[in-house]
Amino acid sequence: MKTFKALSALLSYPTQDLLAALPDIRAELHEEGLLVQERLVGLDRLFGWMGETGIYELEEAYVLLFDRSRALSLNLFEHVHGESRDRGQAMVDLKALYTQYGLDMAPGELPDFLPLFLEFLSVLPPEEAREHLSDAAHIVAALVERLEKRESPYAALLAAIADLAGNGPDVSLVADEGTAPDDLAALDAAWEEAAVTFGPGEALDGCSSDRLATRMRAHRRNAAAHDARGDTANV
Repeated sequence: MKTFKALSALLSYPTQDLLAALPDIRAELHEEGLLVQERLVGLDRLFGWMGETGIYELEEAYVLLFDRSRALSLNLFEHVHGESRDRGQAMVDLKALYTQYGLDMAPGELPDFLPLFLEFLSVLPPEEAREHLSDAAHIVAALVERLEKRESPYAALLAAIADLAGNGPDVSLVADEGTAPDDLAALDAAWEEAAVTFGPGEALDGCSSDRLATRMRAHRRNAAAHDARGDTANV
């Protein structure tokens, strides 16, 4: 789907090539019609801001938001597992799923990076794409709220992604940061105290509910079983 691909591009690190492609990206979002008018209007403001802002200022804004603050990390599993070994296994499962669908990762790229995840969803059937994205809905909704607190133009982009996840995630499950938008140290401290979880319900015995990682493992098992059946049939 073009919409997932377009949103992935917009959420990537800003480059001159991205700025040059903004008119085409905007046209694709309007043409496919997956987003409601309210979201398209919000994205138009994002397009305007990106088009009017110098590349160096855009780069600085992106780094300060998404690279310097763990509360706004675009690495999905970091919000679930932090730096634990569970995150490593979850990323292995997700990377295997990408490989199954023929999506190649660049060297040093992490599979749980949200722009890459959106690019993967763009090659799936619509319902399957939404189903995968819905498992990350709570994280995306939390990012929307935190970006809105900072009055960032990127809030409109994450809100569009949240809409595609559907089902209205219960953001009350995510602890309110209760800090000023520009207090980066306090925001990070709040994130560490209350990590966002995938899916409904709270953590049980210190383990967060991670339906996305579970789905990745299920896909691997199903693929392995399918391959085994094929090998048996060819004997």
